[in-house]
Amino acid sequence: MISVFDRYIGRAVLMGVLAVLALLLVLIGFFEVIAELEDVERGYTTAMAYTYVLLGLPRYSYELFPVAALLGSLIGLGVLAGNSELMAMRAAGVSIARIVWSVLKTGMLVLSVVVLVGEYLAPRAEQQAQRMKMEALSDQVTLKTRYGFWSRDGDTFINIRRILPNARLADISLYEYGKDSRLHRAIHAERALYQAGGWVLQEVQQSEFTTQRIKVSRIPSQPWQTRLEPSSLDVLTVKPHMLAAWDLWRYIDYLRKNGQASTDYEVAFWGKLTAPLVTLVMLFLSIPFVFGSLRSVGIGQRVFVGAMLGIVFYLLNRAFAYLAVVYSLNALFAACVPLLLFLTLAVWMLRRVR
Repeated sequence: MISVFDRYIGRAVLMGVLAVLALLLVLIGFFEVIAELEDVERGYTTAMAYTYVLLGLPRYSYELFPVAALLGSLIGLGVLAGNSELMAMRAAGVSIARIVWSVLKTGMLVLSVVVLVGEYLAPRAEQQAQRMKMEALSDQVTLKTRYGFWSRDGDTFINIRRILPNARLADISLYEYGKDSRLHRAIHAERALYQAGGWVLQEVQQSEFTTQRIKVSRIPSQPWQTRLEPSSLDVLTVKPHMLAAWDLWRYIDYLRKNGQASTDYEVAFWGKLTAPLVTLVMLFLSIPFVFGSLRSVGIGQRVFVGAMLGIVFYLLNRAFAYLAVVYSLNALFAACVPLLLFLTLAVWMLRRVR
């Protein structure tokens, strides 16, 4: 149950968090617009560039929310401390634990909205932005790797050079191997379309290899049985951290079944799951600063300390993510270590508050 005291503390924290989040989104949106305007040409208009940036803001709000929670709670609680309201609460017998619980209550309520944004609105908006840009620049869309996208589907190796909007592929090569690890068939298709629940290859050239000869045939179109679904194409064209946790989990399962490395996607998946906990830890971390060393300083110093802590957490988080990818560390371990370090710091600092 939320009391009047909880609402009073929560209002101060919430106003600070929303103000910081709005400021961060304005700054990032400004730099994103500048970057996107460099890509404006005949097919990709200025209006599309602004739309692309706007569709990306839900993702940024989700990613920036832990830092905004730290800075906003420092500012909101700092205002209460500056007005001696926290001192009055303590004199009236309100414990620090009670204030912490009120702040965390507010955090959990706001997190329910933020998680919905991060798991439903942000991925769909991001994918829509990517499709819009790809359609405008469809003649130039290629995968970032030098030799296209490589995947494995059972005994078949797949190479896709171009992924186009609306579940369309171009320049596809399939290499089918037998149980004897010998190449039995090589297929190249100019295009592939997803129709009526299945893939159809078009303008196909097929080469069958036997011990005596190589048989080459040309086929206008033929069905393609594969476990690669159109939803997986969003995973290929959108960065892992931009996807919903469910989409990441499905693609991780697909990669594992085909014996492929999935560490990048596992790190993004566990990062998604631990993001709400990171926000609560950031809110918790703000309490000892307000009651401790920063209780009598100005708002500028609080913002500076909060920003430094946010940068340190971001760098630690990125460092462990890269270590997990390079050294094949457990993705859950990499996602939890920075979180546990900051939680330990918050508990240690809170115990020192008198």
